[in-house]
Amino acid sequence: MAETAPDRTPTRSELLAYRSFLRAHARVTRCLEGDLIAEQRLTLAAFDVLEALAEAPGGRLRMTELAEVVLLSRSGVTRLVDRLERLGLVQRVRVDSDGRGVQAVITERGEERLRTAAATHRSGVARYFVSATDGELDALVRTCERLADGGVPSPPGPRAQA
Repeated sequence: MAETAPDRTPTRSELLAYRSFLRAHARVTRCLEGDLIAEQRLTLAAFDVLEALAEAPGGRLRMTELAEVVLLSRSGVTRLVDRLERLGLVQRVRVDSDGRGVQAVITERGEERLRTAAATHRSGVARYFVSATDGELDALVRTCERLADGGVPSPPGPRAQA
């Protein structure tokens, strides 16, 4: 388990690094989304769902697992899967062992759409992300993995209302 940082106020340069991280994430995802919509008529979130399902065993995930993988709320992933289901890219199936459980499953049409969209996504990742890392990719990977894998403590207390 990661040790928590002592309670202290971040320095100006630490706040600058944090804000730069947020701005970079927003810019890269906005650019990737723009390319996917323009070339594939597919949002980045929809691409993420198709990719997550394609990589999952049997091309299927429970809705709660899918929400966690693609970093959406359960209601957000439900609405997105609704749209993808109407397009024939995903279908919902009941879990045999659990009458209440539902899995999202990628369809053949979804796999085809993902294959086509993946070229646009990879090209965008190379253009907007990799080209800007300037040989510092390994350090960035280490830092981001540490953050994503629990290098920061969970937030305490009640959830925000606004």
